[in-house]
Amino acid sequence: MAATPAPPQAPPKPTWDPRRSEPPFPWLRPTIRIRLTLLYGGMFLIAGILLLSIIYLLAAQAINTGNEPLFKIVDGDQLRVTSDNCQAINNATNLTYPQFNEAVSACIDQQRRVALDHLLSRSLLALLGLAVIAFAFGYAMAGRVLSPLGRITRTARAVAGSDLSRRIELDGPDDELKELADTFDEMLERLQRAFTAQQRFVGNASHELRTPLAINRTLLEVHLSDPTAPVELQQLGKTLLATNERSEQLVEGLLLLARSDNQIVERKPVDLAEVAEQAVDQVHAEAEAKGVVIRGEQKPAVVQGNGVLLERIALNLVQNAVRYNVPEDGWVEVTTEVEHGQAVLVVSNTGPVVPAYEVDNLFEPFRRLRTERTGSDKGVGLGLSIVRSVVRAHGGHISARPREGGGLVMRVTLPV
Repeated sequence: MAATPAPPQAPPKPTWDPRRSEPPFPWLRPTIRIRLTLLYGGMFLIAGILLLSIIYLLAAQAINTGNEPLFKIVDGDQLRVTSDNCQAINNATNLTYPQFNEAVSACIDQQRRVALDHLLSRSLLALLGLAVIAFAFGYAMAGRVLSPLGRITRTARAVAGSDLSRRIELDGPDDELKELADTFDEMLERLQRAFTAQQRFVGNASHELRTPLAINRTLLEVHLSDPTAPVELQQLGKTLLATNERSEQLVEGLLLLARSDNQIVERKPVDLAEVAEQAVDQVHAEAEAKGVVIRGEQKPAVVQGNGVLLERIALNLVQNAVRYNVPEDGWVEVTTEVEHGQAVLVVSNTGPVVPAYEVDNLFEPFRRLRTERTGSDKGVGLGLSIVRSVVRAHGGHISARPREGGGLVMRVTLPV
């Protein structure tokens, strides 16, 4: 008899719980303020005790030095006074009592000054040593206290790179930093759910719209292939077919835009020069029909990424450069190279004058330069939005600037 498989285990719970209950004694919570107060208060107390002990020892040594006998009475034929610390008494003979007392006072003052000088110099050395130790210890303790902030910062940078799956999961005492990290984790969880739901909705909607659009295109093509159909019906069919094709482009653009907002998981070596050449070949016929010359040198520039999405970048940029060009003597320049350790794709073109304040709006979905969302046969308004999303998914950057005399210069930089 086969053994019954064990039921699946529940997934492990995260180490952080932003909805935990408040402790029974919140004033006993080891907050950052209390920990820093105890830490720096203890450091000041220990430093004060050490400094006081050193000064006590130095003062005791100075007092012992100052209490040494100033002179000695030597027995002999004649009463004589000698001193090891005061040469004035040794060198003086036949002194009167006032002179002898004055010499002794001078020697006592000299000995006191020497003791004080020794005490001051050694105290300064002790203070300097304690300052060095205090700075080193304070630097180490500050790094230990602020290490959770570094962890939060690194996670925030990873999230800024579109990795919403990262979590801090900070362990340690229940203080303000842990509360901040738990709140940040909760916010990341909500953001990830929101972005996932948005991408899933766009993807599902795009997939659901593909089927009826494909059916409509098939039916229209069948009716247009009928030679007995009236001219009016054929003209209407062509108009509906163009509208259907526009809707298909919109759906494909939305689906690609939803996919490109994610990080590229599977990366392969892709040469931007080959990608640019393929894009130029696909747009060559349209460029000849519009009288636009495509030129430029494509140098090897290998990056790690998705070849299909990178080809979409070059194709969209070259298509826009051809379609939004001047009626006569227009040109498009496409170049690729490696510059400062980054692969660079530059697409320049002649065209209408673009105000600098309208350049950023070109990257927004359904935005065009001084045109409406409808009534244009040049696209669906998602080309540059898709390009920006794909570039960001590859960890790159895209910029646009108006070209002197009209047109744009689109610059895409990707990490090698």
